[in-house]
Amino acid sequence: MDLPPIGDESDPTAVTDRATVRHLRKSKLVVISGPDSGLELEVTKPVVSGGRSIINDLVLTDKSVSGTHFELLSGEEGYRLRDLESTNGSFVGDLQIKDVVLRAGGTFRVGHSEIKLLPTTEMVEIALSERDRFDRAIGSSTKMREIFAVLEKVAPSDLTVLVTGETGTGKEVIARGIHNGSPRRSRPFVVLDCGAVPKDLVESTLFGHEKGSFTGAVGQHRGLFEQTEGGTIFLDEIGELDLGLQPKLLRVLEQREFKRVGGDKVLKFDGRVLAATHRDLRQMVNTGTFREDLYFRLSVVHVELPSLRERPEDVPALARHFLRVIAEKLGRAIDFSPEAMHAMQAHRWPGNVRELRNVVERAASLSDSALLGRSELALGRGGAVTSSRSPSTPAPALPDLVPGLEFKEAKQRVIDAFELAYLRELLQRHEGNITRSAEEAGLTRYHLRELLKRHNLTAGRDGD
Repeated sequence: MDLPPIGDESDPTAVTDRATVRHLRKSKLVVISGPDSGLELEVTKPVVSGGRSIINDLVLTDKSVSGTHFELLSGEEGYRLRDLESTNGSFVGDLQIKDVVLRAGGTFRVGHSEIKLLPTTEMVEIALSERDRFDRAIGSSTKMREIFAVLEKVAPSDLTVLVTGETGTGKEVIARGIHNGSPRRSRPFVVLDCGAVPKDLVESTLFGHEKGSFTGAVGQHRGLFEQTEGGTIFLDEIGELDLGLQPKLLRVLEQREFKRVGGDKVLKFDGRVLAATHRDLRQMVNTGTFREDLYFRLSVVHVELPSLRERPEDVPALARHFLRVIAEKLGRAIDFSPEAMHAMQAHRWPGNVRELRNVVERAASLSDSALLGRSELALGRGGAVTSSRSPSTPAPALPDLVPGLEFKEAKQRVIDAFELAYLRELLQRHEGNITRSAEEAGLTRYHLRELLKRHNLTAGRDGD
């Protein structure tokens, strides 16, 4: 669902007087032993990945290394090394690690390969936008201004962009901004939520069909690729696309042509493709549920949106905008108390910007006060889960279906409520044990931990 404009809209073209670059000390990864000994990679961007797949920055031939094995993230505390649920694990010394801070000069092992992080004396300049907004998305944080700088360069092109991030971070807002900043802005912006269309209808929805091509095909139908007509097609939740349809999408990206279901005529596609997902497509490539070549074609430019808890400095502007919008609808002036604003900045926001908007709209609509206090925001319902919760405590009820919501928004509210209730019960039964909980749920431990983080839940032990 497209979020309303966010942020201070008094002067959309206003620029800031802050720094327009972020300095990152250049480092390099050097393979010091193993089949790829001597291979080097300069670390010149905030996130680099390594593994056997061509989608990685550091491509290894070591057969005991997974397709996407690890990633290295630069941050204020240094470099974080994260194992990406690899088959054989990542090791620092004799310790198998999931997520550690790797110091300059440190080494780690993946498969039969030992890799060293070497610092250099050179610095890399990462551009930051002068502006606090990109089309309808805003953010004064360094993370968002870095993204805006990339989008300002990418939008006027025809490059394919993959937008990833947790649910509620505003992926569709970013996609619409890319379209609005392109020469195709006057043409259609067509959206398909790949998870909202029944599996047996997705192909017809995308490519169209000829009369009589299947039961119920009473006439010819123009699919979304045809309807794009020189504009932009946005494939939301691309991770839900059936594996059998992925080669056909790849053909559109590579050859710019397709056929309707049941048809022989080759139709040309004139449009730009944007995609988004909250799933880890690299992990899906590892498990064989997402094609490596399709990932490669979709992520010509990859934009990873940070969660709201990673940019708390953006919360006040977002909250005030949402409050201003609802106050105008209600026809009265409303503001936040200092305590309420402090509470919002301290909140974890598992539902990200979407949750913030919902909290503000609900509080303003239900209160008659001109000043919203902390209690009226009803924060902290998620909380931490421990084994002390009584089995008799009822799970949270599914939300009421609010009239006027678009299908995607209503669906997401139900999914969020289900996930929260399911995860709480799951952890309670297994006394917070991640391994046993993941086994029962049919999830990897990494996926389960990501779900717990999204819903601001905590667990106990990681193993037996």
